[in-house]
Amino acid sequence: MVDHLANTEINSQRIAAVESCFGASGQPLALPGRVLLGEGVLTKECRKKAKPRIFFLFNDILVYGSIVLSKRKYRNQHIIPLEEVTLEPLPETLQAKNRWMIKTAKKSFVVSAASLTERQEWISHIEECVRRQLLATGRQPTTEHAAPWIPDKATDICMRCTQTRFSALTRRHHCRKCGFVVCAECSRERFLLPRLSSKPLRVCSLCYRELAAQKLKEEEEQGREPLEQPVHPAGAVLTASSGDDDDSDEDKESGGDGDWPSHVEFYASGISWSSFHS
Repeated sequence: MVDHLANTEINSQRIAAVESCFGASGQPLALPGRVLLGEGVLTKECRKKAKPRIFFLFNDILVYGSIVLSKRKYRNQHIIPLEEVTLEPLPETLQAKNRWMIKTAKKSFVVSAASLTERQEWISHIEECVRRQLLATGRQPTTEHAAPWIPDKATDICMRCTQTRFSALTRRHHCRKCGFVVCAECSRERFLLPRLSSKPLRVCSLCYRELAAQKLKEEEEQGREPLEQPVHPAGAVLTASSGDDDDSDEDKESGGDGDWPSHVEFYASGISWSSFHS
């Protein structure tokens, strides 16, 4: 399919249409040999609630963004190199169906499709593209992945101390290492996680102790004097990490979903929300 579509006029038109929908806020997507293989709407489980997102599968990248006007305008473009992607199918429950996790070293998140068939199509197409991309680049599959964030609604109390109850005045925070929902007191420390950011990020007390112990052990094995990790109180002004405490792109993506009012069922029966090109 990739060889058949590469450098064809129809493929160029499809990619140009995607670029047009993202507009000036998106990055250019047309490259020699790049093929748009499929597209569709998936439900992405965000911090506060699940939201519809448009996804585009290319032979070398996975692109997704927020829907402003269906098939006309998208924003908050995210580009994930496929050689960094690992998929994990998730078990079915009465409340959650057709789900799987997209895992990378920088970010992991859960998505779901409208049907089991669409889930199988997405997984099989992505895994085949990942396999081909790894062969082409000679890279090994990624073994370290970022922890997915536990949704806010999953707990009303801190998942570390199990004492603090969240409210309008007592806000939730997320540990960047384990993804748990924690209170401010249980996430006062910051630790440098190079895979995620060049600046120290909020981590929970347990992860901080484990990370600090691991770093100390590594430095002792290398025969170096231990370097003290910077610890910042939760109220400190930190340009990147304190901004991340507002929960990165999940809150920034919250707007612009006017196409999908909360009282309207997102997936209508009998409609296929995904298509794969041939």
